[in-house]
Amino acid sequence: MALHMKSKLTLLIWVAVAAAHANEIPPAAVAERAAHVCQACHGNPARQGIDSIPEIAGQVPLYIQAQLKDFRSQTRAETDIQAYMWGISALLDDNTISGLSEYFAALPAPTGRPGEPGRVAVGRKIFEAGIPDKGVRACAGCHGTKAEGASVFPRLAGQKASYILAQLQVFSTRLRPHGILMKKEAAGLSQEQMRDLAEYLQSL
Repeated sequence: MALHMKSKLTLLIWVAVAAAHANEIPPAAVAERAAHVCQACHGNPARQGIDSIPEIAGQVPLYIQAQLKDFRSQTRAETDIQAYMWGISALLDDNTISGLSEYFAALPAPTGRPGEPGRVAVGRKIFEAGIPDKGVRACAGCHGTKAEGASVFPRLAGQKASYILAQLQVFSTRLRPHGILMKKEAAGLSQEQMRDLAEYLQSL
């Protein structure tokens, strides 16, 4: 995303949140106003967002809250998004973060998109059974049998393959320090296996 567009969206979310608080609008309404800015990148039920940015409609609320707070504390630091998400999250208090998570969780989750059959089959096997000889546990153990997510574990079903692949790759770095459980799993996957898994999850 162009720098001037990032600055414009950051300004818009600041105006929305500041104006809402100034007029003592309920937290849920503050979040709804802010969410319209988020959807410029993350998309909405009628339109996909930017390909490299995750769809968050239908996402587990506790996971959204955790990620926004990690961005706000600058502990989540992927280089391609930190400049924008650090700025956006710095404008959000806990009530607005909670409201945003509930707003997006209530939206219809993305539907799956067909993938390459061979990759989907391999990815499904990894998701359901893991790779025991590499110490990779079944993804379904934390993310749910249908990748629907639970508690702080995100929904992965229908997520963009490009985003899932990028996150699997970054878990092996220091840019996502709170993904402790994922570091071992990601380390046991080859690049091809990561692509297979991402393709399968996008298809759900």
